[in-house]
Amino acid sequence: MYPVHVPLTVQWGDMDAYQHVNNVVYFRWFETARMALFRAIDFTSGTGTGPILHSTTCRYRAPVYFPDDVVTAARVIDVGDDRFTVEMAVYSAREQGIAAVGSAVIVAYDYVNKTKATLPTPVRAAIAALR
Repeated sequence: MYPVHVPLTVQWGDMDAYQHVNNVVYFRWFETARMALFRAIDFTSGTGTGPILHSTTCRYRAPVYFPDDVVTAARVIDVGDDRFTVEMAVYSAREQGIAAVGSAVIVAYDYVNKTKATLPTPVRAAIAALR
């Protein structure tokens, strides 16, 4: 279902004053999964065009506490001419379930000319192969 998985260990410092993992940490975990996905589809390949984050969301389903191990996962759920949408999930080993789900819209960006770009054909093909 999710082709990219990154195991992570919950750190004591991830917790907040309410004694559960702070909401900001989930976005870091999602970022980790997205970066692993970008490597899997080679979307950092020196062509001058790369990913830029357009928007991101998170829906919290269950709190996560220290100690715990989580797996953050990612998959592409939609592809457009100049963007794609990544769905991400955090699975808690302690809770034996999904703790959060989120999405991110990623736009192809020409870092040389500082403008939106068309999604490169090799990246589009790598996304299709990963799905």
